[in-house]
Amino acid sequence: MNSKYLLNSVREFWTGPVMSHPKSFLTTQKDQHKPAAKQPRIPETRGGENPKPFLKWAGGKTQLISQISKRMPDNMDSVNTYVEPFIGSGAVMFWIIGHYPNIKKVIINDSNFDLINVYRVLKSRADSLILCLKELSDEYYSLNDTEARKEFYMCRREEYNIRQQEENIRNAALFVFLNHTCFNGLYRVNRKNRFNVPFGHYAHPKIYDEKNLRACHQALRNVEVNCGDFSIMEKYASKKSFYYFDPPYKPLSTTSSFTSYTQKGFDDEEQMRLKDTCDNITSMGAKFMMSNSDPYSVNPDNDFFDKLYDGYQISRVQAKRMINSNGRKRNSVNELLIRNYEK
Repeated sequence: MNSKYLLNSVREFWTGPVMSHPKSFLTTQKDQHKPAAKQPRIPETRGGENPKPFLKWAGGKTQLISQISKRMPDNMDSVNTYVEPFIGSGAVMFWIIGHYPNIKKVIINDSNFDLINVYRVLKSRADSLILCLKELSDEYYSLNDTEARKEFYMCRREEYNIRQQEENIRNAALFVFLNHTCFNGLYRVNRKNRFNVPFGHYAHPKIYDEKNLRACHQALRNVEVNCGDFSIMEKYASKKSFYYFDPPYKPLSTTSSFTSYTQKGFDDEEQMRLKDTCDNITSMGAKFMMSNSDPYSVNPDNDFFDKLYDGYQISRVQAKRMINSNGRKRNSVNELLIRNYEK
């Protein structure tokens, strides 16, 4: 291993700490098994800089914003609290902030500590994060051939895998760097919490976008950032709160699982526990929307979500499968949008 590649891992400059019941909604769900509708045009943003996700993320919701937007509750102008228990790349959260200035309280959460570390660092120490990303990008592009860049990537991956669970600028920068240079932008860890995605072999990956990072920093200034189980977010439920859930999807096949973005995974038992949370916040008057996979569209015998969310509104929409080793197999698939209100 080339010693110059390890130099950054010991620089103390980058390692400073960071401050930092549903049956009342019984409906006739006529659209459950109809073909998904085509996506409408995305509406204009209400002024100001419009931040967009700074991470590549399996199941990211940028492409579904138009479908989500037309199914928002009619009373969104009276909502003052937005809660997102599985933040991922934050596409919906950034869109909400840009379109609903009446929402004064935004709370995000994820059980993936390393992902939350990135949000916390970007919120409170954006300048240092950008400087560290610039250094990583400059070093990467100073290498002239693919093998040298691959070696640099593997060194950075090894450095990332010796991290401790502490809020840390260097770890946040490595997370973003690996996200943009790994295969398909996939985030995957094994049971030892070691990131194990191979090198991406991209010719010119854009490792960071300073203008967008600063826009995201501005958007995050008043956002409460939590790290923990999704159930802890129930405490924010009220008649003036709106939740958007984007949990790890139920796999459509044995080879399509991308739920190992934390050590614990997210199986059917977790999906059912999430349903309990939806029931709880519904009983407190909150409205919610949830995205998930549609196993019924692949196997008509698999009506897991149709049964689990019986009594709620279920719509089927089309999305592109962007994470696939074979680009020709990145076809459109049906996904579910589940709600506790009519639209």
